[in-house]
Amino acid sequence: MWRSLLLRGTTRLLQVVDPRFLHQRHFSSLCLRSVTHRLIRRPSCVPRFHGTGCFLAHSGTRAFRKDAKSTVEFPVGPITVTEIKQYIRSKDIPFHDGFSCLHIPSIFIDSSARKDSFSMFIDKTTGQFLCKDTLLEGSWEDLQDCLEVMQKEGQDFLSPHVLLGYPHSVEEQEERERELMEVQRIWSSAVPFTDLPEDEAQLVKTMFQITKVTNATLKKFGVRVFKPTKSLVFPWFSGPNTSLKGVKLLSAQNGEAEEVKYNEAMVPKCSSYYNLFGLPLVSRMDSEVVLTGHELDTLAVSQATGLPSVALPRGVSCLPPVLLPYLEQFKRVTLWLGGDIRSWEASKIFSRKLGLKRCCLVRPGEYRPCPMEALARGKNLGHIIKTSIPAAHKSIVSFKQLREDVYGELLNTDQVAGVKWTRFQELNRILKGHRKGELTVFTGPTGSGKTTFISELALDLCMQGVNTLWGSFEINNVRLAKIMLTQFAMQRLEENLEQYDYWADKFEELPLYFMTFHGQQNIKTVLDTMQHAVYLYDINHVIIDNLQFMMGQEHLSVDKFAVQDHIIGAFRKFATNTSCHVTLIIHPRKEEDDRELQTASIFGSAKASQEADNVLILQEKKLVTCPGRRSLQVTKNRFDGDVGIFPLDFIKSSLTFSAPIKGKHKLKKVHNKPENEDVESSDMSVKKDEGKKENVNKTAKNPRPVKNPTKGK
Repeated sequence: MWRSLLLRGTTRLLQVVDPRFLHQRHFSSLCLRSVTHRLIRRPSCVPRFHGTGCFLAHSGTRAFRKDAKSTVEFPVGPITVTEIKQYIRSKDIPFHDGFSCLHIPSIFIDSSARKDSFSMFIDKTTGQFLCKDTLLEGSWEDLQDCLEVMQKEGQDFLSPHVLLGYPHSVEEQEERERELMEVQRIWSSAVPFTDLPEDEAQLVKTMFQITKVTNATLKKFGVRVFKPTKSLVFPWFSGPNTSLKGVKLLSAQNGEAEEVKYNEAMVPKCSSYYNLFGLPLVSRMDSEVVLTGHELDTLAVSQATGLPSVALPRGVSCLPPVLLPYLEQFKRVTLWLGGDIRSWEASKIFSRKLGLKRCCLVRPGEYRPCPMEALARGKNLGHIIKTSIPAAHKSIVSFKQLREDVYGELLNTDQVAGVKWTRFQELNRILKGHRKGELTVFTGPTGSGKTTFISELALDLCMQGVNTLWGSFEINNVRLAKIMLTQFAMQRLEENLEQYDYWADKFEELPLYFMTFHGQQNIKTVLDTMQHAVYLYDINHVIIDNLQFMMGQEHLSVDKFAVQDHIIGAFRKFATNTSCHVTLIIHPRKEEDDRELQTASIFGSAKASQEADNVLILQEKKLVTCPGRRSLQVTKNRFDGDVGIFPLDFIKSSLTFSAPIKGKHKLKKVHNKPENEDVESSDMSVKKDEGKKENVNKTAKNPRPVKNPTKGK
């Protein structure tokens, strides 16, 4: 009710305020709560106007910014598609049931100008809406409030200026202006291919391996060359007037084995760069589209087949839900995201968002590489698209349907093993990599550095593009982010504060998100948040620190081991259904200080180790103070069965763990023996070595007398 009253007051305010002073920016529930909080508390600082924006008086101190996308909050009142339809029907609003969205007429356009167009899209999963005519977006609660205001005021539409966002700070305004100026500067300085000399244009094509792409195709998509950095420029046109919103720069470098390595730079920042390259060329009458993971692949598909083709803004790492409305018109979507296993897995995940019934997947293989490579080899791209397989599958399959998948895993063993760690090479030798859809259980003694170690382990993967969600219930997010930033910079930033902004800007670009929970939490609330984050941000790795905080006060009357088994089973099911890796930290049982932890030391019943794909134990010799007293032991590896242990050295200045120099310690493999047998055998070997040393010392102190050969003659 209070939200509706605030919106009604806003509509009346718009009648007397100059629209130039209002920001045409969407708001969220968080924004509205903050505005109301400010109105009630009546802060002492007085707002003042500057240019076209409103901001608070600047005190001269360093401004702190908070990115709303850095934390994942639990969605207020999870909504279902049935409830959305019922509410829309109650307001007598016509709608079309689409593949991933519901289509309704826009409420931000005059009814006389709508022309029976259904240009507003409501996400079936989250309830978020997007108006393609005004580019306004918001949550389901925002849309409900707008409809309530329209009904009470007796209006047919609302002004787009009703959706107000935060007043931009000076720093945010200047940054946005700098980005827009940078976009215009790059675009105006870039040269179209048709304006380049023929020999220079051919040299650029050779450098980017696009010699088969014609100048007509490059001109059609507006691709230019930025000479200062020798980069290709891909424009991002959006809005009703298709104005320039951003650019992506692609530079090429020679890598190992004569392979070309591409580096991307986006303006505006990666977190604000939402577009589908090639979308302005798609007609409203087109019913089929090819979705690729790279702009160059889109050029190849369009030139070779003539089919509409668009490219994802960040490759196979993410499909933002805000882009789903632009793909609603297509009855067939062919996902050709690349020619490797990772692209194949991303295709299967994205098809769930787009709708399984209309999606077809191009399975990677020797005869089906990425589109640009297929064009260079002279392959028939049209035939490859026609022979793509449907994404929809039945509950029971035969080996004939799995045959190609099995062959693909045998052919690409390294890629199937998962993402490799760069800081923990020894872990790669044992686990082979980080794989989707698995459950990892991690434990270690209290105070041994479990959170510090697992944060670096997750940071290593996040730096390689693994979208990561942190659920830290034991320590707050500020402290956790400080630890990870120190590990990222590999130095104590409190001693080098002048470098903070540099490292913070680089750290901000990582696909890293945090849950806002702290302390005891309900498992259903946590799982709903995880599901929400997987859908919105395509999360590939979730860390839960730790399991004991899931067992709240409401389970006091239930057996705690039964509750723990239920929670572990829920995480296991989540990892399997969403193809997301879940790392679960569990405290061990209380053990004596001189005993090493074992798999049986994990708190609770045996279900944790049974359900887990991987079991990692951070061992610590508490009675030893020499370097290398910590080690990481892998006691379960369902992927290929290899287990082992390797030492770790803790570097306090950077809060990082590293393996000692080779030669000092050797990797100890643990075979399929009972854990007690390994301990006893190691103790026996130590005793034998000590016995040999004692015999040598006795011999040195009391040398055996040598007989005189001349005596007795």
